[in-house]
Amino acid sequence: MSLPTPDQRQLLRREMRSRRRALSARQQREAARKLLANLRRLPAFHRARHIALYLPNDGEIDPTPVIELCWRQGKQVYLPVLHPIRHNRLWFVPYDRNTPMQRNIYRILEPKLRGAPKRPPQALDLVLLPLVAFDASGARMGMGGGYYDRTFSFKQRKGPQGPKLIGLAHDIQRVDELPVASWDIPLAGIVTDCRGYRL
Repeated sequence: MSLPTPDQRQLLRREMRSRRRALSARQQREAARKLLANLRRLPAFHRARHIALYLPNDGEIDPTPVIELCWRQGKQVYLPVLHPIRHNRLWFVPYDRNTPMQRNIYRILEPKLRGAPKRPPQALDLVLLPLVAFDASGARMGMGGGYYDRTFSFKQRKGPQGPKLIGLAHDIQRVDELPVASWDIPLAGIVTDCRGYRL
């Protein structure tokens, strides 16, 4: 399949973002509850001790119940922070209820970096990341900045593979087929409020 033009990708992003933003607060809470139930079934989740997640923005499925479960189970939670020097890359900073927070250039809450310890992406066990659209094969479309693709580009090389990457989404964000570009980092699977794909 040929890659869509940048305009086609932007149209798809707008449509999918509109779909998830249209969900009511009650629908979002129910989706978060079902997402947690589906993630709890995954052996990779049970094994992981160092887990990167995200705080929801722009209608993304809410992993807050997952974060709270991780804390109760003694797992270390990390949030992505925009790298201050390396363009379109992420750092991962430990997160708990007392972590000082600030808004980044996209107005998304992230931990303050000053003095914060950081964990290299290779040293994470599991990364649960947001997406805009996906298909049943596990192909993912992000927001277009390439932050996760650049941060985890080492996974395209042979050798130690680092963390398992799993996308989180509302099932309404699924499309029939997404083309994959050479720079797209493959996901181990996707978990939604309805089911898991390729897990």
